Amino acid sequence: MSVQIGDEAPDFELKDQTNQPVRLSDYRGKKAVVVVFYPLSFTGVCEGEMCQIRDSIESFRNDEVETIAISCDAPPTHARWAHEQGFEFPLLSDFWPHGEVATTYGVFDDRIGLALRGTFIVDKSGKVVFTDRNPIPEARDQQTWKSALKEIGAL
Repeated sequence: MSVQIGDEAPDFELKDQTNQPVRLSDYRGKKAVVVVFYPLSFTGVCEGEMCQIRDSIESFRNDEVETIAISCDAPPTHARWAHEQGFEFPLLSDFWPHGEVATTYGVFDDRIGLALRGTFIVDKSGKVVFTDRNPIPEARDQQTWKSALKEIGAL
């Protein structure tokens, strides 16, 4: 199964780097959400992407939008990485059941046990309005995310 534009975003609840639960549906009616799946913490391309979010946080976390990043790493890994890199946006753990949320969104590679690079923008009503997927070694163009956020009035 792969989530497409126009679909209702599948709800999930995962723990963030502070071990607090984050539920996608809690943002419904309040904020758009950029859901960013990434393969592994502490790796070059993933760190570059998350640092770009951190460095442009006003575009990705404000009164109109929240950004959450998801990998299959365990919460303690996210806690250490967030502390070292100054990531204040939620890093969610899809550790167990392993890759369940990534599978639901169609971005889990069960051959290697990792989430692929998938991005989904969910509007305030809970509908998916943007998707992109990139191979693991290829960084995403976050300008396309900003353009999609502008189109729905979240930037």
